[in-house]
Amino acid sequence: MTKEEKLVVINSLAEQLEAYPHFYITDIESLNAEQTAALRKKCFEKEVKLVVCKNTLLAKALEKVEKADAELVKVLEGSTSVMFTHVAKNPAVLIKEFRKTADKPVLKAAYAEGGVYVGDDQIETLCNIKSKEELIADVIALLQSPAKNVISALQGNAGQKIAGIVKTLESRNN
Repeated sequence: MTKEEKLVVINSLAEQLEAYPHFYITDIESLNAEQTAALRKKCFEKEVKLVVCKNTLLAKALEKVEKADAELVKVLEGSTSVMFTHVAKNPAVLIKEFRKTADKPVLKAAYAEGGVYVGDDQIETLCNIKSKEELIADVIALLQSPAKNVISALQGNAGQKIAGIVKTLESRNN
């Protein structure tokens, strides 16, 4: 591979690292052609882009976009593929599902929701990770819950009792 070809690959990887907020570094080395095709199909269905690349080129692309975390660079050994995604937990769910039929892919590291997760034991954590939007929705639901309880109480039998108590108190003041 010439320097120009390497530069094209580095730039392409750097563009994808900037375009996608989350990525997983995995090992899919021992998958046969049929398994690889099935994995690529699942990736397409989950809107995950799968790219196989050389470790040195990925390291240079990570440096270029200033995501070259020491933990991420350290895992760049052996066969490496990268899963790019807009939804942080999609690749983790995909890996977990795919492992029911094969031993791979193995998670080396992931950059999801601004954090770095290293090691295959992080799959479960990544499957349960919530996006910023999901966390905001949870907070809003928690804030709305007490208000909904008060409104439903006022609309039900308790509301009639409260109205009666208010009426009684008003008549006492007059």
